[in-house]
Parts: sequence; structure tokens; C-alpha cells
Amino acid sequence: MTTPLLTRTPRLDGDDPQAKRLEIYDHFIATFDRYESLFDTLATADAYYRKPIALRHPLIFYFGHTATFFVNKLVLAGLLEQRIEPRFESMFAVGVDEMGWDDLDESNYDWPSVQAVRDYRNRVRHVVGGLIERLPLTLPIGWDSPWWPILMGIEHERIHLETSSVLIRQQRLDLVRTDPAWAPCRETGEPPPNQLLPVPAGTVQLGQDQASDPWYGWDNEYGTHEAEVPAFAVARMLVSNREFLAFVEAGGYEDDGWWTAEGLAWRQFSLARYPSFWVPEPAGWRLRLMLEEVAMPWNWPVEVNYHEARAFCQWQSARTGAAVRLPTEDEWYRLYDAAGVAEVPTEGPGPANRHLDHWASSCPVDRFRHGDFCDVVGNLWQWTETPIYPFAGFRVHPLYDDFTTPTFDGRHNLFKGGSWVSCGNESLRSARYAFRRHFFQHAGFRYVVGEAPGLPPASHYESDRQLSEYAEFHYGAEYFGVPNFPKAVADLALRCVGDRALGRALDLGCAAGRSSFELARRCPDVIGIDFSARFVGLGVQMAGEGVLRYTLVEEGELVSWREVRLQDLGLEGVRERVAFVQGDACNLKPQFVGFDLILAANLIDRLYSPALFLGSVHERLNPGGLLVLASPYTWLTEHTPREEWLGGFKRDGENVTTLDGLKAVLGSHFRLIEGPVEIPFVIRETRRKFQHSLSEVTVWERR
Repeated sequence: MTTPLLTRTPRLDGDDPQAKRLEIYDHFIATFDRYESLFDTLATADAYYRKPIALRHPLIFYFGHTATFFVNKLVLAGLLEQRIEPRFESMFAVGVDEMGWDDLDESNYDWPSVQAVRDYRNRVRHVVGGLIERLPLTLPIGWDSPWWPILMGIEHERIHLETSSVLIRQQRLDLVRTDPAWAPCRETGEPPPNQLLPVPAGTVQLGQDQASDPWYGWDNEYGTHEAEVPAFAVARMLVSNREFLAFVEAGGYEDDGWWTAEGLAWRQFSLARYPSFWVPEPAGWRLRLMLEEVAMPWNWPVEVNYHEARAFCQWQSARTGAAVRLPTEDEWYRLYDAAGVAEVPTEGPGPANRHLDHWASSCPVDRFRHGDFCDVVGNLWQWTETPIYPFAGFRVHPLYDDFTTPTFDGRHNLFKGGSWVSCGNESLRSARYAFRRHFFQHAGFRYVVGEAPGLPPASHYESDRQLSEYAEFHYGAEYFGVPNFPKAVADLALRCVGDRALGRALDLGCAAGRSSFELARRCPDVIGIDFSARFVGLGVQMAGEGVLRYTLVEEGELVSWREVRLQDLGLEGVRERVAFVQGDACNLKPQFVGFDLILAANLIDRLYSPALFLGSVHERLNPGGLLVLASPYTWLTEHTPREEWLGGFKRDGENVTTLDGLKAVLGSHFRLIEGPVEIPFVIRETRRKFQHSLSEVTVWERR
């Protein structure tokens, strides 16, 4: 490699704030530069706008995404008073993972020029760099520190350094160019025979401590997990291209018996007959690297998704008579500890193919040894049999509530160890990353022989307390004779619509989505939008499956179990009329226009700038359209800066109510046609504790 070593993740502690400030600044600039250099490998402008694969945005999205992430999180944290480019910070915000609320419809996007995005990135570089230079710094840095979102943005960009390199690898070869800063390994040959080696039984202890751990972590890495791992045998090396070739040549991709039902559906849909990055040629197999094709390096690890790895294990089991399978997450940690692996060194290239210390590609499977094993970390990520799950004590960070929680769905499996490009947090022992089983990353596998241990139970019942409370609030029982609030406010909105045409409705701050379904009784096209992907996920699940299952706290650690169905609410027939999207009410994407009704229930007092939302909401409505606002006016500085409150204070010695503020902001574009009226609501916390509130409702007609 011709580039210097990429900076390591800074420790959160220390006794010299100024030195730490400089370290974080260098870390930010090095990451920003390295990410931009990755996109220098795109040979033409067309490479930015042609999708590498159908399930992803074009690369121009990812070029802008990491910069907008910085701005969006810093605005949310109150560290930036205003946006840099609102259009970009909406356009490039959401659409990274293949989730139900990702908007991948290219007709909704008018992508900017590459130069415009470069200019924007330069502005973000200047703003974030300036913030690092002047923001007060107290050590250690914790979750609640104003420095946390800065580190979050840097580590987020390092994740996309890897995911974007995969997309570039999937781009057409004529649209990329080689670059000495991204030079691959040239060591090739035949691998030695793989062999099974024993790992003794032992205890694994996982989970970072928020109070004491010295490294930045993502939410799923915190909490506690301890397990006793029985002895097992595991492959010394990752499965090589040569070892996997035997499966291909034995007709492994044609024999349905080796594949799970989910894997078979993927294989039949994709028409896969060999690994995705293998290229068949008359003269023999070749391998697509990120920027070029090379003769097949048989001693490099094979790169496959989970389904292919598991099918290989099933085939090996039948061929050898042994119980061949993928390791669990706990077993990988036991291997890590038994092999004596260390964290990435702070200086000099590490003894593993990771952190871009060596090459921009894989390398031979026996090149780096860790005790008796090879590539316990590095070279490629290693698929496990474990779907990602939360540790005991898990909680989400309020600035990024959708980093992990959408993946607690039983469809995202953990992989461990990192790849050649995994850096920063990704390279730490504590890292926990999961992907859809049909996705491709720089990932391969090693296999285990032994009886399969029990896996963590799939979270079929939502156990996140806040989500469960809101699921019950939207779809559950009626308490103390108070009618269901989301239904009541939707009914009021539809009554006010009267005989007006109602072709399209928007439910802003939709939470779990009940009002969206209620509006769909009359409206053929309803969009529910919420800032929280966790809440959006509930709506997506209800629209897709018609059922939610969740737990409710009875007392202490005791819970009860709930199941609610749209069918029981008379809403089964409207599911296809409703779509759910993640979005920011203060910075909505431009395609969300042309509505006849906008409902914003219990939203405005949770926005960081309610006046910004209300000052432009008329642009989303058709003339004569209705805006329905409901709010208990619970103004809190943790959600809304004091200077952004619409009311609830004194001015010149006189009381200013929120209704006064609404009239002032909305008066030039709306007329008040109903209200204020109060609608009560009750939120259940435990069997014996409830919140009883009143929400004031006003209905406004666009002039």
C-alpha cells in the first residue's frame, strides 16, 4: 500500500483534553480523506449514477450519505443551529439497508452532480472540523457527551468505507479504475489442506460497560452476556476458493437438499450457480476484485453469503458423516480468546489482514497465524449461525435509534472478525455487526464440527419497553373508559374532511401506525412517517403481517404477553393502502407533496424546530387541504430548544400559549376551522401505573 496507516479509533479516556482534541481531529480528517479516495476509483460520472445492484441506491447516494449523517446527528444533538444543505440532508439520509421503509424508487430522486456533492462534503468537513476545534472537551467521553455524535459520525463513515467498497466491487468493471491507494494482494497459489483443531471448553464474557469501556461502541455492544461454551472442533483456516470449488463441481448449487427454504428461495431468485465474485472463462475461473479481475487465487478465502456457507456445511456433513456447521457467536469469541488474538496495534501494521494495514483485497488463508489458527480476525468477515440479538441491559442511543433495533428480526445474522477493510470500531473484539443472510459483504466462513448449541431465542415478541407501550397505546386495550387516541384523532380528522375529495393523506409522527390505518378506511393512499425507525418498523410489520406481538410490564421483571391483529380492529382490508417511511418532519423529502390531509398527532412538542415544520407544511398540502394538529404541549428542552417553543412562556409579562404560537405561524397560509378541542389519552406503563393526558386538537384549512 502506498498510503499511510489509517488512524486507529481514539480512546475515550485520557488526561490531556487538548491532545485528545487533536487526535480526534486527525481521526476525522483521515477518515474523511480515505472515504473520498475510495470514490476516486470510479472512472466515469456514469459510475456514480448507475446502480451496482437493484437493491441499493446508486453510488452518488453513498458519496453524500456519510456527510449528511454528520449534519443530521449534529443538528439533532443541538450542536449545529442550522442545516448546511437541507435538500441533501433529506435526500441522502435514509436508504442504506434493504428495510421495508427504504425508498429506492429512483423516480423520487433528482440526484445532484458529483461536483455539487464534493462541494457539499467540503462544507461539512469545514463545519465539523471547526466544531472539533472549539467544542469544550471533558474526558472521558461518554454517551451523553457532545463529542459522542462526532465520534459516531466518524465511525459511521468507516462502516461505509467497507460497504461502499462492496458496491464498487459490484459495479461494472468498465466503470472503475485501478488506484495504487487501493492495490490488492498479489500473493497467490494453492492452499494447504484445511484441518480441524480442538478448542477447549471455556467461558465467554461479552458486552461493553458504558461507564468504563475506553472505546467507542455501538448500542448492541453494550450490556452483559456470559456463556459456558463446550469444547468443539473448528477449521484451522477460512474456507478457500479451492476448498469451495469441490462443492461447486459436485453440483452443490443444483441440489436443493443442501439449502434451507430461505436459501433455496434466494438461489432460485438469483439464479446463482457459483459464488457471486467468481467469473467463469473458457481458460478457467477468474475472480472479480474491487477494481479488476484476476486469475483465481485458489488459496484466498471464498466470499459467499450466509446461504451459500450453510449449504456448503450441509454438503460437508453428508459427505463426511460429521455434524459440520457454522459457529455461533459465542464459539467465535471462545476461538478468539483461545487463540490469544490481540486488538489492532496502535503503531505499525497488525498481524492480520484488516484495517487496510496491508492490501485492498483478501490474501492467502494461511498468510496470518493466530496461535494454531489462521485469520481468526481479518481477511474476511466470518458468518455465524447466530441472528443478532440484544444483550441484557441493552438500550438505544437517542441520536441513532435505528442502528441495530431494526435488525432484531431474526433475519440478520452476525458475522465476526472483520475483513481487510474493517477499521475503527469494526476491528475491535467487541464489534457486533449483522447483515441480511442473502447480502454480500467481504465475508466468508470457517466451519465447526460438533453438536449445535442452543441459540438465543428469536425475538418474536417485541420486548423494547417503549415500543411495547406504544404498540399497546395504538392497538391494545381501552383503559378507564378513555377511547383509543390514534383512532379518535383520525376519526375527528375524517369528520372534518366531510365531503372533500381525499385522495392522499400523510400521518406525520405516525409512531406504531394506528391512525394511518384508520385514515385508510376512507383514503386510498396513506403514508405514515416517523423519525424513529423503531416505530416505523412496527407499522411495516403490521402492514405486512397484520399482527403485532409484544410484552407488557406487569410489575418489576414480570411481563404479560399480547397479540393484536388488524383483522380484530376491522382494518384488515386497508393494509395495501398504507405505506410507512422513516423521515424527519422538519426536513421531509421533496416527493411528499400533494396531500389532501396531513395529521400530526402529538408531534410538534417533540420536534427540534416546530416553527420550521409549520412554516413550510402548507407546501405539502393541496389548496383546501386540511392540517390536523394534536398535542399536549409538553414542551421540554430535551426535545425542543427553549427558543424554539411555540408557547408555554411569558413575553413582555403576558402569557403566550401554544395556540397563540400556532396562530402566528400558520395564519398567513391557513384558517382555523375547528377547535381547539381536547381528546384524552392513556398510556399504560405497568399494571398499576398509567399516564393520563389531554391532547389539544386544532384543524386548519389551507387557504
